[in-house]
Amino acid sequence: MEIGPSVADIEAGRRLFAGECAFVTAAADPGSLPPPSLPEIAFAGRSNVGKSSLVNALVGRKALARVSRSPGRTQQVNFFNLAGRLMLVDLPGYGFARAPLAAKEAWARLIDGYLRGRPVLRRTLLLIDARLGLKDSDRAAMAVLDGAAVTYQLVLTKIDKVAAPELAAVRAATGGEAARHPAAHPDMMAVSAQDGAGVPELRAVLAAFAVPAISVSPGSKR
Repeated sequence: MEIGPSVADIEAGRRLFAGECAFVTAAADPGSLPPPSLPEIAFAGRSNVGKSSLVNALVGRKALARVSRSPGRTQQVNFFNLAGRLMLVDLPGYGFARAPLAAKEAWARLIDGYLRGRPVLRRTLLLIDARLGLKDSDRAAMAVLDGAAVTYQLVLTKIDKVAAPELAAVRAATGGEAARHPAAHPDMMAVSAQDGAGVPELRAVLAAFAVPAISVSPGSKR
């Protein structure tokens, strides 16, 4: 039985994600990745799975991360500094069938270069569309993450578009497959960027990786 975040954890997540979040840079190749600094949380998933929408929902902004109706539009690794305590990293989507082969290979090199070269990467969130469940491209991504020894956590997205029985079935099937992958985190989450379901709980989980907030005593000088 999964135990959800405590009230205190939910509040800590709310406070963190209510802070200022600013775009830092975009990297189009491994050589242009910024130097590691803050702990990083990466968002991965198939094209159009809702990575940018989830980033926007977490920080309570509508257009921090660009949302495109055209799958495969995000072709860079985008970095967002959250309150000077955590870096959110939006990875290029995979599985877009109509992308040229050269583009697919470039994206693969970029993602692999990022995953294997970031000592500050604390967790990768692998987003799965709840309407579709795991696809072969998701399984391939899980194999890459296993090989890179990168801990990843599955997050079902767009749960507002799935009836409860279907969602339960997708959770069971997805969880069963994830249990066979050594780098997969045992707890799976489910969210909707549209109505906010599951977003406070995900904020709480991610807040645990952030640099502690600096507390200033009343009357003290910084």
